Amino acid sequence: MTRTAVITGIGVVAPGGIGTKAFWALLTEGRTATRPISAFDASRFRSRIAAECDFEGELNGLTAEESGRLDRAAQFALVCADEAVVDGGLDPGALDPYRLGVTIGSAVGATIGLENEYLTVSAGARDWVVDPAKAAPQLYEYLVPSSFAAEVAWRCGAQGPVATISTGCTSGLDAIGHAAGLIESGEADVMLAGATDAPISPITVACFDAIKATSPDNDDAARASRPFDRTRNGFVLGEGAAVFVVEEAESARRRGAHVYCAVSGFATRANAYHMTGLKPDGRELAEAIDVALRRASLPGDRVGYVNAHGSGTKQNDRHETAAVKRSLGAHAYRVPVSSIKSMIGHSLGAIGSLEVAACALALEHQVVPPTANLHERDPECDLDYVPNVARETGLDTVLTVGSGFGGFQTAVVLTREPV
Repeated sequence: MTRTAVITGIGVVAPGGIGTKAFWALLTEGRTATRPISAFDASRFRSRIAAECDFEGELNGLTAEESGRLDRAAQFALVCADEAVVDGGLDPGALDPYRLGVTIGSAVGATIGLENEYLTVSAGARDWVVDPAKAAPQLYEYLVPSSFAAEVAWRCGAQGPVATISTGCTSGLDAIGHAAGLIESGEADVMLAGATDAPISPITVACFDAIKATSPDNDDAARASRPFDRTRNGFVLGEGAAVFVVEEAESARRRGAHVYCAVSGFATRANAYHMTGLKPDGRELAEAIDVALRRASLPGDRVGYVNAHGSGTKQNDRHETAAVKRSLGAHAYRVPVSSIKSMIGHSLGAIGSLEVAACALALEHQVVPPTANLHERDPECDLDYVPNVARETGLDTVLTVGSGFGGFQTAVVLTREPV
C-alpha cells in the first residue's frame, strides 16, 4: 500500500502575531511586520531593521522555568508544537511512542543564548580567557542545535526518529520533506515537523552587514522588504517558527482528522558553485522543482500557485524567476507567484516552514497571499507576483521553493488531496 504524508495540524509564531489565525490575517491583509530593531541597540549597524515577534513565553503557555532556561528559538518551537498538536486533535499519549518522531530545522540554532552567555563568561567580551563558573547550566544546550528537536520530542513523548535539519535557509522545507519521507517509508506514523530560528542579535546582523545582504532602508522599515521590485536592495531579517503534525493519510482518515493538504513531492539539490552566489539561469533550482513534480506525478501546468523564496536580493529574485520559467515553461506566465518575506522578513531556517504554513492555508482558504511593497516592475522579473493585494482563486496544487547559502535549493509540492 502506498503511504502518503498529510498535514493535519499547524502551529505558528510569526512577526505580526502569535498563532496561525494572526499569521494568516496579516498575510491576507498585506500588512508588513518589519520595523526598527528593538531587541538591542542596533545604532552602529548598516541594517537596523527586522521583523520581530512580539513574544513572551509565559504568555504563550510556557512555564517560568522553560522561559528562563530555553533559548528564544526553542521557546518558539515548543509553542508551535503545542498549537499544532491541539489544532490537529492529536493525543500523543495515545500513540505508540516508537512510531512518533520529530524533525526540527534551524539555520543558526541558539544564537541569542550563545551570544548572551559568551558576554557573561567573558565579562562583556573583555576577557580572552573566559570564566566557566559564570556559565548557565544549559550552555551546552545552546551550543548544539539538536537540543531543539530534543525539547519537542520530550514535550510529546516521541521515541521514534528525531532529528535536527540544518541546511541554511532551506532548513524549514527540508525538515518537512524529511518527515514526509519517514512517513512514506513506514519508519513513522506521525511526525512533528517544522523549523525555528531567532537570529535577531548583534552577531547575526553583523554577519549580513559584512556581505551587504540586508536592506539599508532604515528610515522606511515597513517598505524595506520588496521582493521582485526594481528598487529592491536586500532582505530584511526576521524570526519565527512553524511546526506541523505530519501523518500517514489513512491513519489521519481513520481518526477523523482535518487534512490541510498532502506533501506530494519533495526534492533538494545543491549548486556546488558558491557560498552565497547564484547562477542566473536557475538550473539547479529548476532541477529540484522538476524532481518534486515528478515525485508528485504532476505536470508543471497543474501548479496553481508558486510560493517564492523571494528574498528581495537582486540575484535571488532573478535566479528564482529563471528557475520557474525553466520548469513551468509558458505556464510560468499564467501562475501567480508571491513572497511572504515582503511582510514577515526572512527568518533564515524557519522561513521555509512558515511558507509551508502559508501554502497550506492558501489551499485551505483558496486565497493567494500577496507580495507587499511591489510597486515598480523589474524587467528581469516579469511573472505575476500578486502585487500588494491577496487574490482569491481556485487552488489544488501549490509549489513552494527555497534557496539557501551554500547553494541549497529545495522544492515542495503540496496538494489539496493525496495524489
